[in-house]
Order: sequence, then C-alpha cells, then structure tokens
Amino acid sequence: MVQVIRPAELLPGVDVKRIPGPEDADGSRSQAGAVIRGNALIFWDSKVPGKKLDAIDTDQITPANDCVSESLDTLDHRWKAGSFRFLMPDFRERVRRGESFIVAGDRFAIGSSREMSPAGLKGVGEEAGRELVIVCGAGMGDIFRRNALNLGLHVVQSRAAVEDAQEGDAFSFDPETRTLTNETRRKSYEPAALSPAEDDIRRSGGIIKIGRREFRDAVLRTPDISWPDAATARGLTSTEQILWAHRVDKDAAVRAGATLRLYADLLPASDGTAPFSIHTFNQITGGDTIRPRQIAVANDHFVFNHREADDKQTAIGKQFAELHGITRPHYATPGDGIFHFYFPEQGLVVPGALIPGADSHSRAYGAYGALGYGVGSTTLGFGWATGYVYFTVAAQRRVVFKGRLQPWVSGKDVVLALLSRWGAK
Repeated sequence: MVQVIRPAELLPGVDVKRIPGPEDADGSRSQAGAVIRGNALIFWDSKVPGKKLDAIDTDQITPANDCVSESLDTLDHRWKAGSFRFLMPDFRERVRRGESFIVAGDRFAIGSSREMSPAGLKGVGEEAGRELVIVCGAGMGDIFRRNALNLGLHVVQSRAAVEDAQEGDAFSFDPETRTLTNETRRKSYEPAALSPAEDDIRRSGGIIKIGRREFRDAVLRTPDISWPDAATARGLTSTEQILWAHRVDKDAAVRAGATLRLYADLLPASDGTAPFSIHTFNQITGGDTIRPRQIAVANDHFVFNHREADDKQTAIGKQFAELHGITRPHYATPGDGIFHFYFPEQGLVVPGALIPGADSHSRAYGAYGALGYGVGSTTLGFGWATGYVYFTVAAQRRVVFKGRLQPWVSGKDVVLALLSRWGAK
C-alpha cells in the first residue's frame, strides 16, 4: 500500500472562493507587542545550593493525570490546574503576584510531546492578566520550544541570564527585538536565535493565525512529492532526501537551521493529543469547510481505566471522527492496537514517508524507512488544515564506529554513550 497525499476535500456546499485569503486573515501583520515586565520565578536545585534546576521535564510541568480535556469548551482547565502541581504547588499564586519570568537551568521541558504543558503555562499567565516568559539554559526540549512558538508563549534560551538571576530580580522582555533585560542587575541578554520562519510564527501570534493566513492557498494547492535525481540525491542523506521530496516550496534549500514547509504523508494523533489538534483545526478552518487532511487517530492512552474524565477525553476524538467519516484503519478504536504498532501494521507507514506525529515516540517510524518525529497538537492540527507542517532542519553529526560491540551491548547503549559525550545527562 502506498500512502497518497490527497488535495483538500471541501465539505458539501462549500465554495472555495468564500474561504478568507491572506489579506483577510488575522496574523498577517507583526504583533510583537509592548515590552513585558515581571519578576523572576526561579526553580532551584535542592541538592546543589545556588544552582538552578536542570532537566525539568514535561511530566513535572504537567503531570499525566492533568493531561485531560473533558470537552473542547474546557480544553485547558486541567492543564492550568496541574501546572507544576508537585514541583511548585504555589506556582499559580506566585504568577498572580507578578513572578512571570520562569527561570530554570539546562534541558528545560524535555520529554513528552504533550502540548498541554506550554498551553497550561500560557493559560496560567492569561488568567492572571500577565504574559509569561520562559528563561532557561541550553538544550531546551525541542518539541516544547516549537509548541511554545506555535502558542505565542515567549521562550528565551540564555545561560548567562539564568546564571545571573536571583530571587526578586525584575526582568523585562522586548518582543520586538527578543532582548531580555535583568533590570535589577542592569544586564541585557541576546537569546538563542530563531529561524526566519519561526520568528514569523512568533510575530504573527502563533500557528493558528499563520494557518488562517495560509489556509485558502493550501486548499487550492495540489500536493507535489518530487524525489531528487541521482546526482542530487548523492549529496543528501536519506533524511534529507525525504525532506527534499516533501517540500512545499520547491526552491527552498535543505540545510541545517532552515525552516521548511513539508507535505505530510500521515498526521497521526493519540486520544490524548487529538482534542487540542481538533481545536486547532477548527480554529484555522472554521470547522465547516474541509475534511481533515492525512488524519489518523489511535485510542490507546486513555482507555480501559473506567474513569469518567478519560471517557470524555476519548469521546472528543470519536465525535470528530464520526463527523468527518474517519474509520479504520485511520481511526483505531480502543483495543485495535497501540499507536506506533497499529499504523505500520495497517500499511499506513511506508519507506520514504514523512510522518509528524503528535506523540514523542513518532520517531519509531524510522524503523520502516520513514521519517517520523514528534510534534505538538497545534502543529498536527495545522497539518490537518493545510496538508503540510513547518519543520526546522537540525544540524547533523557523522559518527564512525570501529571495532566490535561487546556482548549484550545494544543500539540503545551506543546512543546513550554518544549523548553522554555530547552533553545530555
């Protein structure tokens, strides 16, 4: 079975001429906004006095039991309530007091692809009438960073700013220049740079506004997957060849740091990530113009546990699937199978496919010769609306191994050894 990227399918009675174009959609202009001010809210390492806490993962930001939405109308209620529930129980109260610059060490927000984390943090700020700014060191979780940009949550990576920050410090952040200033210490910092496309998403107010701006053109455009000729392919890795073939903009260069628009062969979600994806899709498309593109949903996270809240969560995806006529194999009911096993078993994952999945384990599709990677729900919902996603090309390293592996040493051991050399702990 070969996965086919289909053009947009309009719902009955919809005239494409009535879909707003770029000139009519919000988000077409810069919305950088005024300078943001607030005080530092610092996560300290209890084991090392004076050191900021490293490796705060998304499970600590939003515990699993709070990654639930009981309806689209109350989408983020539990996410806000669970923000740093165990790591900092008084987090929401401190934000209300004006501590709106969250300061943490390296590798902030690593782990799960759950977009409930940045969405919950942003919601906590909004309910307090404030804009939060995340200030952290190097190695920030890439999925969280992309999700934050999509949602309009400000993130600043600056080790120097983290090291200098102390309790009670007053900070300011200029969204226009992205300059961070510790007003108390009278120091300014330039954060890690964004690609031009990432900065456009940030300035426009997030991925939903970008989606509205690009929606009509995406509906009118016929997807084109064109593979490189032999001469071009010889200069590309297998990953780069897949990226090259799936480019929306055929003149875009595939190089480290570039942000590309890429057609997706499959856009799968779990029952946990589907509700926010549905919300994003509806916000971009109006909910009554097209059927979701390249969609797949697996119910395997919130099932068979007899919890009313979880049943309501899975019901959101079920109702959406029924509305748009999505059935097996693209909609897996409880018991059909596990996300990353089920879709390959159904022939939906094939060599050369590009599969951004709203689950951090989506990279498992590399085992089938596809390019799979984890994305947040807003990226997935954007893809359901447009047929493509934004992707920033990572830098590559060539690793040459010599000799023989010792008995019982597996590929995972090799990867962990490499990570230990490259700085991950």
